[in-house]
Amino acid sequence: MPTIHGQKLTRAEFERRVGTTRQIAGVELVTLDDGAERGVRTLVFRTGAGLDFSVLVDRSMDIGRFDYRGVPFAWQSETGFRNPAYMDPMGDGGTGFMRGFSGLFCTCGFDHVRQPERGPADHFDLPLRKEIAYVMHGRGSFQPARLDGYGEAWDGDECVLWCEGTVVQAQVMGECLALRRRIEAQLGGTELRVTDTVTNRGFSSTPHMLLYHINVGWPILEEGARFVAPVRGTFAANLPRESQQTGWRTQSGPIPRFVQQVFDHDAVADVAGRVPAALVNDRIGLGFLVDYDATRFICLQQWQAFGEGVNGFGIEPATTRWGSRADAERRGEIVRLGHGESRTYATTLSVLHGATEIAALDARVAAIHPPMTDEYPVRTDQAPGGPFVTTLPRRR
Repeated sequence: MPTIHGQKLTRAEFERRVGTTRQIAGVELVTLDDGAERGVRTLVFRTGAGLDFSVLVDRSMDIGRFDYRGVPFAWQSETGFRNPAYMDPMGDGGTGFMRGFSGLFCTCGFDHVRQPERGPADHFDLPLRKEIAYVMHGRGSFQPARLDGYGEAWDGDECVLWCEGTVVQAQVMGECLALRRRIEAQLGGTELRVTDTVTNRGFSSTPHMLLYHINVGWPILEEGARFVAPVRGTFAANLPRESQQTGWRTQSGPIPRFVQQVFDHDAVADVAGRVPAALVNDRIGLGFLVDYDATRFICLQQWQAFGEGVNGFGIEPATTRWGSRADAERRGEIVRLGHGESRTYATTLSVLHGATEIAALDARVAAIHPPMTDEYPVRTDQAPGGPFVTTLPRRR
């Protein structure tokens, strides 16, 4: 039974008060119509509890805006929600992803994540093709979806706002991976659920990798904001300890000429196999929580890009840990899907509102595993005697 504007209402009680559900909440299909965003179909969700967000149908059904009671949570860049027709993934040395990188939730995959690389193509039946050029964060990031449906669905006194669509990454005599995505939010709710199923529609065994680049910006991200997660150590960092400009737990404000920091954390799951990871701003009493399945995403990656005019923070569940494709192969982390095989991912994104909800998250995380207190993790190749170190003094 939804709570709308402080009143807990049955379906009949709710419908008596409005001319249509859309007066309070709903899902509306619109098309962006200016600049590089022109032609991007967008589903606008309003839950009736102050949560409004947009699903970019023509950008892999990713989430662009995410606002709660007028406060923007999602990080955005000047690239905008660029139409895939204007994207060149192979541009800039395979880093074309950065020409359209913007929004709360960016899907990276479906057969590659992280930096551009090359790899063998002998798993496909095309002898002339000797290798595959993998672009930054894969080709699944900017693919128009086939929209299967959207709307409001009542079940008794509960109402779910939903959309569903399919994104296909395919090449003749190459990969054919399809992602079916369903996004749901409750009427009167402050969270959304993303359920992804990736299926190999081809007849060759195909590598599969996935990373969610979930990006939060100001005002949730500001000096003193806290990253809260059950982290007991750090497997890897892109910068050595002495070069890190800010800590992983306590965030800074914008820093001139900041070099982005990326950490691969050793996160502990709860008894249900889930990991909660959140950015919390105690000053304004708001936080953003990502709750993911650790049996699917073995890596919790953290992204800090605090340069002036950028100032973004990323929570990034991934199917492989930090490193190259060869590293992932050596560790046995790259999933291979045979014809018709699927892999499903269930992730929840939530608003934390007020000191009580923030305290409940802190207690949940502490019960799973007290997070390490060292703000400056040691990079793997600097850590003597183990894959991660949490106790060495900072060397600066």
